[in-house]
Amino acid sequence: MDRISALRNVEDALRAFENGEADLADTERRVAAVLRTYATEFDGDDDVFRAVGDEPVDGQVVVAASKPAARERVLALSGFDPGGSGDTGAADDSGDRNVSGDPTAPKRDALPEFDVERV
Repeated sequence: MDRISALRNVEDALRAFENGEADLADTERRVAAVLRTYATEFDGDDDVFRAVGDEPVDGQVVVAASKPAARERVLALSGFDPGGSGDTGAADDSGDRNVSGDPTAPKRDALPEFDVERV
């Protein structure tokens, strides 16, 4: 599905909602299905994965080539260093980490515990 087709399908779902032909839950399902189809075709042969575990990553859905790649993508989107070990280093004894490189980003403790499952 190309971008224009995806947008048209989302517009159709919204129009049905506006006309009272679909409820909110049905509209959400239709829009999510369009996005999932678009994303998987856009990224090629990749699969859709959902993070299951600790906050703030629980429930995040990503498109990736493998489970390890999906874990890295979830961590990166959550502001964690995907290669990080949770070690704060000897110079910092506070236990907080800002791994995003953004000085305004919140500091994080150790990496969250989670798994990824194919959706």
